[in-house]
Amino acid sequence: MSDAWSIQEVNATVESYFEMLRQELANQNYNKSAHRRELLPLLNDRTERAIESKHQNISAILTESKMPSINGYKPLFNYQNLLADCVLEFLNTHPEFYDYFERDVTSTPEKILITDFSKVIVEPPKNEDISSINENRVVRFKNSINYLEKEVQNSLLGAAGEEFVIACERDRLIRSGKENLADKIERISETQGDWAGFDILSFEEDGTDRYIEAKTTRYGKSIPFFITPNELAFSERNSQRYHLYRVFNYRQSPELFILKGNIHNQCRLTPTEYRATVK
Repeated sequence: MSDAWSIQEVNATVESYFEMLRQELANQNYNKSAHRRELLPLLNDRTERAIESKHQNISAILTESKMPSINGYKPLFNYQNLLADCVLEFLNTHPEFYDYFERDVTSTPEKILITDFSKVIVEPPKNEDISSINENRVVRFKNSINYLEKEVQNSLLGAAGEEFVIACERDRLIRSGKENLADKIERISETQGDWAGFDILSFEEDGTDRYIEAKTTRYGKSIPFFITPNELAFSERNSQRYHLYRVFNYRQSPELFILKGNIHNQCRLTPTEYRATVK
């Protein structure tokens, strides 16, 4: 068996991925393992693990292109040019997916009821999970909209994520016997506005302030997020009390990870635009 994937194999794998993505964006249940098994007869003696890696590669291509991807396939950035070309061709011939993306990033989030907060907080992604992102590598899709940035502009999603974080914080403090502190949690973004540099005022168990910035996405754990200069400066000035809560998979089973301290020390920061004045 040749290690090289034929264009027929790659196209079949791309079609399988986008069918799952279509179902995910429509909030329909699907089975990744079943899709891999259905794909096997169309391939040249490949394994399910090999298919999974290719699906992760497709998530990487979409992530680098600022497009939604399947939550359960963590981006794997060592993809081949042939795969990128086939993804490009698929979207060029299936432009309805751009409509799916648009509806998803601008839609009103549904209310999510969490009964067990003990399973909500997870470890941050490892550095190697995202260190291969190439911000300068461009797959030239006909549609150049930055859907990940557009999702950030969905104020209803942002508000839902903040309420989710507040519920997590209330649970943490109540479990610690600090119900009086839980009752004092304040959604600063609502009472004071965006200028404050953080979204939520919570508390440590000893009563000291905990400053929380909430960043919410419907997509996966490794999806990049956006930080304003004001938020960066606040995290630097208040590094001892600052916490960034990254809420992800806010579709059916949201989770979050926490970054503590100065964001400059926690994240790789990539400028996305420049302010220009004439010389």
